[in-house]
Parts: sequence; C-alpha cells; structure tokens
Amino acid sequence: MAARSRHVTPQLVAGVDSSTQSCKVVVGEVGSGRIERQGRSDHPPGTEVDPLAWWSALQQAIERAGGLSDVAAVSVAAQQHGMVCLDRNGEVVRPALLWNDVRSARQARRLVAELGAEHWARAVGSVPLASFTVAKLGWLAESEPEAARRVAAVCLPHDWLTWKLRGAPGIGSLTTDRGDASGTGYWSPSEGRYRPDLLERAFGRLPVLPRVLGPAEVAGETGDGTLIAAGTGDNMAAALGLGAGPGDLVVSVGTSGVVSTVSEVPSADASGTVCGFADATGRFLPLACTLNAATVLHTTARLLGVDLDGLSDLALAAPPGADGLVLVPYFDGERTPDLPEAAGSLVGLRHANLTPACLARAAVEGVLCGLAAGVDALSDLGGAEASGRVLLVGGGASSEAVRRIAPTVLGRPVLAPRPAEYVAAGAALQAVWALDGGAGPPPPLELGLERYEAPFEPGVLERYRRVANQAGGLPPPPG
Repeated sequence: MAARSRHVTPQLVAGVDSSTQSCKVVVGEVGSGRIERQGRSDHPPGTEVDPLAWWSALQQAIERAGGLSDVAAVSVAAQQHGMVCLDRNGEVVRPALLWNDVRSARQARRLVAELGAEHWARAVGSVPLASFTVAKLGWLAESEPEAARRVAAVCLPHDWLTWKLRGAPGIGSLTTDRGDASGTGYWSPSEGRYRPDLLERAFGRLPVLPRVLGPAEVAGETGDGTLIAAGTGDNMAAALGLGAGPGDLVVSVGTSGVVSTVSEVPSADASGTVCGFADATGRFLPLACTLNAATVLHTTARLLGVDLDGLSDLALAAPPGADGLVLVPYFDGERTPDLPEAAGSLVGLRHANLTPACLARAAVEGVLCGLAAGVDALSDLGGAEASGRVLLVGGGASSEAVRRIAPTVLGRPVLAPRPAEYVAAGAALQAVWALDGGAGPPPPLELGLERYEAPFEPGVLERYRRVANQAGGLPPPPG
C-alpha cells in the first residue's frame, strides 16, 4: 500500500503490544511487511499496576527495538478494560486495576440487578462483568471515595500510553478508539457514542473521557514528529493483524482465553457470554473471554516439574479424556461463565489416571473446553460460520499439544499461523493506515498457516461441562 512520505525510504512503522505480562514493540517496513527489528520489556505481576511501570516498559522496549527516530508512524495496542484514573493535572490517582482484577464483581452484579441484563446488552452490547471499567469505577466510588473524588479523567491503558507518547498535553486531549472504548461498559458500539447515564450510575458523576477516534484517524505526534495512530485494544489489533473477516474465528490462548469473530453488525447477548465489542476497522468484534488459559498450562507444568514442551509431550501421551480425569481451570475465578469467586476443580481421580500424562492432558483439555463455550456462543449468535477459518493464536498455541488437541474439543479443524507478535503487527498495520489516510486498512500479513485435524471427541466436552456445572453451582458469597 502506497503511503505518503514523512521520513526516509523505505518507510518504517512501529506497532506496540502493551499486554498484561509485557510490552513488545515491532518495527516493520511499509509495503513488504517485513519486520526489521523488535524489542521487549516485562511488566510487573499483579492485577493492579502503576501505569508508570507500563510507560517505563514501553520506553525500554522502544529503545531495544532501535528507537523511533526513523519511524514514520506508531500505534499502541494494549490490554482492554483497565481503569486508569487521572487528576486534573494529569497525575495518576491510584494504581490501575487490570481486566483480571475481580474485586469489582459485587459492583458489576449490582449494576446488572438495577437495570437488567437486557437493558445493558441493548445499551452497550455487553453485560457488565468485574473486568469492565464501569464496574471498576463503581468499586472505586464505594471503596476508595477519597481517591474517587480526585479523579478528573478516566482512560484505558492504550489511551494513556498514546497520550504519554504525545507528551501528556492535558487531560482534555485524551483519545481512544471505538474498539477499546467498547470494553468500558459506557460506550455504545451500535450508537457510536458514550452513555454518560451508565457511567454516572456507576461512578456518581462524569469525569473527562477520551475523544473516540475513527480507525484511520491520527491521535497526534511524538516530540520528534512521528505520527501516532489512534491505537486500539489488544483483541482488536490481533484481529487486524490476522486479517480476520466475517465468519472466521480467532481462538487465542494467552494470559486470558479469547474467542472472537468480525461482524458487520453489532451484537447484544443478554446472557453475558458474548461481549458485543467494536473492532479496529469500523466493524464489530463479538468476543467471549475466559480468565484462565496459558497460565493454567504454566502452573501445571511447574507442578509436574517440566517446561511447556515437556507438558505438551506428556499431554499427547495420554488418551482423549485423560482416562476420566477432568480439570476445571478456574484458578483465578472465572469471567465466562461469570464466577469471579470460583476456584479450580480436579475431578475423577483414580489410581489409573493419577499420572503426569493424564494431568497434563486434563489441563490442556480444560483450557480448550472453556474456550469451546465461546465458540458455541458465537455460533449461536450467527457470527461464526461452520465453513469459516479457526485461527489458533497466542503464546499457549505454540504448544503442539494445544494445536493437536484443539480439533478434538472444538469439533473443527484449526489453522495455526506461524508464531508472530500479531497484536503488535496489527497495531503496525493501523499505523500504516493512519499514515496513508486511505479508505481501508492495509492488507494483512502472510500467516503461513498450518492445518491441524483430528476426530471430534464429544465425550470430552460433555464430561467437562457436567463437572464445570457442578463446580459453578454454588451462589457467590454475600457482600
């Protein structure tokens, strides 16, 4: 795609993926799509983080990627939902609550009880969960009223990093995009506007909110003149980087487990299983998310004293269904289904199946069975065609066991793209789009797809669902 010249030839763009665990920066060439260099820096652990740690990691990752001095445009994609609160001077009021912080579960339940799930689904496409910014703001107003009174503006992780790259020019100049805004719980994808009534219900008043940019709009420039694109949420950037289209399913096994598809029309699921988000192209991104995915594999591998390759070998040595051993991996509570106080369960123990191989297999199957519920929900909404591609991505998808077992659980062949930083690559494509100012996004990357097929094992999913229903059958504790 041709792009107007701003710096040197060949033109370079940068894409940022500020995820839960780390910040990655890729610098690629416009036109060829070739990655020229990249850098990475870790984020601190936990479910609340001082945003300055993200800024420090971004600066470090940029430096390790060779800097931005020769880069024409940059775009930031980041984890969704996080609550970044600023005072009137633009200073951070308190550490940001991340998407996987479940302390706001009670506030989410209150908001749903007050208006009803149908009302929320119609208004903003989604039913509030603990992960949503609107619920987190409700928690802040109730639990830390003094901090809440200092809040003059609220934004998301990608909004804040984009603003910092622009030199933090006052809270009135904050920007976001429709994809990330759609995960707040107070922006309507179908209407393309904020719902201040919902925000005021949760928080008690209306802070400054970022201006919502279109997919190819420009947020500003760095001090050195590098153009800064609108940026977006990580799931939206991944879909853009993968070139996902209507009917395709993107199944991501990352820190969280995500199933999403691109849609031409907005969705509204009152059950709360599917979140009706917007995407980074002007369309929509119905999405189901679990809290527990690749971290479950890491934890199980550590317990068994092996690395992830060793866990994969063990899992593939066990039969489908792990000889009756079922792991329900609600290690951090769960988002889909909405069980923030739940814990994991290991069920069906017998002398014959209490082996490293069966435990490894049960862990892989448990993660995939959780994602299968999202696949079914998106199919029921009409967003995922049986003939569409199933793209298996994320750090956990590098496991051979995950790739080979996925078709047995999902009931469909899966396509595994070659390992790449697809969130950062999607952000880089958005930077190209903003730089070009054209009518549509640039063409997607060449994915190098590898196809995996295996017989569907419906008994695995049926057994998992019976155990999971029992595990989640208790009501949440009071308060």
